[in-house]
Amino acid sequence: MARTPSNMLDLGTTAPEFYLKDTTSNTHFFSFADLKGEKGTLVFFICNHCPFVHHVMEEIIRVANDYRVQGIGIIAISSNDVVKYPQDGPELMTEYAFENNFEFPYLFDITQEVAKAYDAACTPDFYLFDNQDKLVYRGQLDDSRPGNGIPLSGSDLRGAIDGILYNRTINPEQKPSIGCNIKWK
Repeated sequence: MARTPSNMLDLGTTAPEFYLKDTTSNTHFFSFADLKGEKGTLVFFICNHCPFVHHVMEEIIRVANDYRVQGIGIIAISSNDVVKYPQDGPELMTEYAFENNFEFPYLFDITQEVAKAYDAACTPDFYLFDNQDKLVYRGQLDDSRPGNGIPLSGSDLRGAIDGILYNRTINPEQKPSIGCNIKWK
């Protein structure tokens, strides 16, 4: 199990635009502009097979359910090479989203251009943008990792989202996420 950290894209970066197929509907393509929230937008890179993603998925679902109703757009993206890692292919993404009760789009980045634009390095990798589409947080969900005994809380990410919602200062000292590396072509 690789332990790859986030690249930590510069705060203040404008959200890179995209146009990707949604595997939860299998008929729609969406852009960032289509899915962004009124108050902010959370973009995160995941995949179907990563043990780090499996470890945090329950909390990701709670975060999404808690905040999407408060005006935060929620967008999941998978960018892994599906030739070498067929378990991350779009059909299985649809199944994974259904099994985990995703109430948000799970987009497939077949060209990996979106992952490159976001400078994504691992799964999971989180990017939070304010209502002006400026990056205000990138990094970890919390300090929990598979096997470290720290319970999931989502505290780091939740603190940043609360900062957007309640006009609080978001700490610029942010810890990178740790996970499996993006499986590049």
